[in-house]
Amino acid sequence: MRELPRQLSADELAGLFSGRTRLVERLAEHEDPLGVARDVVASASEDEKAEALAAHPRIGERSAEQHGDDPCVLAELAAMNAAYEKRFVFRFVVFVNGRSRAELLPVLRERLRRTRSEELATGCDDLVSIALDRWQKAP
Repeated sequence: MRELPRQLSADELAGLFSGRTRLVERLAEHEDPLGVARDVVASASEDEKAEALAAHPRIGERSAEQHGDDPCVLAELAAMNAAYEKRFVFRFVVFVNGRSRAELLPVLRERLRRTRSEELATGCDDLVSIALDRWQKAP
């Protein structure tokens, strides 16, 4: 298991968080950005959280972490992503963690029933989990 770094630049963090956002800039100010990521995210504004989620690829789009190319699943994910973004006005983010796109459909269905505040918290928590996983798996 790779140890957490002590200092990462905004560019390095952008690779872990799928984009250079205000949240990434704030994390880069810390000596141990991944160690404090959950606390920094929790203290971020709603706008900062939504911006960080918007930088992440949609479930169903091309990504090294996502697999499964069934056209029916991809079409359903596209429709559900659109419904999610219309409802919450930010992007659905989930820590895939080896699951296929088809396995994420019930997760997305369930999360569409939640409140905006629950989804901001869950999506950002998953975003941190993704960044930590990417750091652990990086060469």
